[in-house]
Amino acid sequence: QVQLVESGGGLVQAGGSLRLSCAASGSIFSINAMGWYRQAPGKQRELVAQITSGGSTNYADSVKGRFTISRDNAKNTVYLQMNSLKPEDTAVYYCNALVVATTSLVRRDYWGQGTQVTVSS
Repeated sequence: QVQLVESGGGLVQAGGSLRLSCAASGSIFSINAMGWYRQAPGKQRELVAQITSGGSTNYADSVKGRFTISRDNAKNTVYLQMNSLKPEDTAVYYCNALVVATTSLVRRDYWGQGTQVTVSS
């Protein structure tokens, strides 16, 4: 079993910054990719950013130039640095990881419980 735990969410003023962290633990053989999704009230969950095992990154157009995703493989942790935050960034942010577990050696998606980010105007 694999667990993802997010931290770093909170309330911030427009134009401010936050850094989200997500740590993976459990029966991990390898982590092929990690990323962040978000879901605002009344809207579908959307991809914010992802980073592959090779270090390649992808960003949603709405956050490109403002958000930066990074990783620490030794800690099985992914970070999302969010700058120039806007009220429309308000959402629950979920960590996602594509993991090969030692128990099965089969790749599958795992999800964190989410962390609330609220940006005031």
